[in-house]
Amino acid sequence: MRLLTPILLGMLVCLIALPQSATARDKVLDIKEVKSESGITAWLVEDHSIPVISLQFAFKGAGSVQDPEGKQGLARLLSNTMDEGAGDLPSEAFQKELRDLSISLSFGSSRDNFSGTVKTLTQNKDRAFELMRLALSQPRFDEEPVARMRAANQSRIRSSLADPGWIAARIMNDVAYDGHAYALNSGGTISSLEAITPDDLRHFAKTHLSKDRLRVAASGDITAEELKTTLDQIFSALPDQAPASDIQPLPLQNKGKSYLYTLDIPQTMIEIQQGALPRKDERFHHAQIMNFVLGSSGFGSRLTEEIREKRGLTYGIYSYFSNMDYFDGLAISTSTANKNAGQMLKLVTEQVQKMRSYPITEEELKNAKSYLIGSLPLSLTSTDRIAGLLLSLQMDELGLDYLDRREKAIQNATTEDIFKVSQKILAPENFVTVLVGTPEGVDNTVKIETIPNVE
Repeated sequence: MRLLTPILLGMLVCLIALPQSATARDKVLDIKEVKSESGITAWLVEDHSIPVISLQFAFKGAGSVQDPEGKQGLARLLSNTMDEGAGDLPSEAFQKELRDLSISLSFGSSRDNFSGTVKTLTQNKDRAFELMRLALSQPRFDEEPVARMRAANQSRIRSSLADPGWIAARIMNDVAYDGHAYALNSGGTISSLEAITPDDLRHFAKTHLSKDRLRVAASGDITAEELKTTLDQIFSALPDQAPASDIQPLPLQNKGKSYLYTLDIPQTMIEIQQGALPRKDERFHHAQIMNFVLGSSGFGSRLTEEIREKRGLTYGIYSYFSNMDYFDGLAISTSTANKNAGQMLKLVTEQVQKMRSYPITEEELKNAKSYLIGSLPLSLTSTDRIAGLLLSLQMDELGLDYLDRREKAIQNATTEDIFKVSQKILAPENFVTVLVGTPEGVDNTVKIETIPNVE
């Protein structure tokens, strides 16, 4: 089977960050809220121009944060095996039906959520939705596919140990989220994956994939009435409610500390993390403009201009928001020749401090608005991208009118607004920094001897 990246949430968070102009119409998207006879709710954007339907869903809070002790990677392995046979269809027969009918059906997991997606031609929708129903309600978890996907995940972990970027991210999770479920390896460890049984998979699915956690989005050649029937067809057999979660919000851990994992490579990988605003905060619109100017826009951003263009210290440097259920952060990621690592850190700090100390220019504000308001229509070119955006809006509890409210907020933003949010968010003194390589000019680092949560 194909491994699905978690729910597209990483991609869809980026899409939310790209609203657009609605000057030619009253709404950015004509989103309908649909409720089935049994009470299951979905958001829908109809488009009958091509005979394709995309349906995406997620179970909020049912991601790897729910992995039991000693069974890290359970949610991930579940997402890898739910389409490996269901009902009377073993893995090969199930996958053959998908191929023969050109149905795309898969599952994914992230730290916070468990997700699924099905995309089908209209003429094959009945069978596509029935196969998804079977996968959710009657997954087989036969020994061969479970063993195969377990081995694939273990192999992925071993190969990742040669990837400096993966190592830096793994260490960052361990130190920035110390003591929290986020610190654990969502993909599991070699030994924890070995400990997971088919019964563990069944128990996780029955416990956490419930109607109260469910969010659904659809786009394409399907009407509201047809979607109502589909919702009950696919999801009616799910349990009504999952156990209450006792996971608590996480303040950033180990503020102001730098960590070094020595690796004999030509360049030093650098990951930086600090706290930020929740996506639901009204000032987040201003924060997006701030981040666009700082580093998310690539070429034209301050970090790229000062560090790549003027000094040639890196091929790429980016800043981005990392918004999760229990933590909201701003991250900066880059790499540079080992001899330039100290200079790189100094320049990053200087640019962040400058952003916090002085307002952006009117030209920077204008460019950010133009991009953030104008980019979304170019991104929403398929039913699955539209469905993904609708799902992401629901997962972040942003409301049906969010895209329209967001455009207005960005349009009305001033340089003073951006300055205030920069002062609120940016705190280079609180940076948690992880370096992987043999950096020069870097002092006061905590040495990491062993990559955590791997074996």
